[in-house]
Amino acid sequence: MNLSITLACLWAVTATLIAMLPSRDHHWRAAYVLIALGIPILGYVTYQNGPWLGLIVLAAGASILRWPLIYLWRWARGRRAR
Repeated sequence: MNLSITLACLWAVTATLIAMLPSRDHHWRAAYVLIALGIPILGYVTYQNGPWLGLIVLAAGASILRWPLIYLWRWARGRRAR
């Protein structure tokens, strides 16, 4: 198994474990850290395994971090309406 896939799986397991813990800020600090770590891992997966597997890992990461993406989408849509 590739190192990049192993790192992506470790990232997903870590994100799942973090989601199970209680948090006063609704996990936003953890989400920022996961995003900062996930972007280079996604690039590494795409570089090592190709764009199709990179898109699969991107979809998996987006499903885990869906609320930051929903808020980004709402913010971008609101900025476009002005």
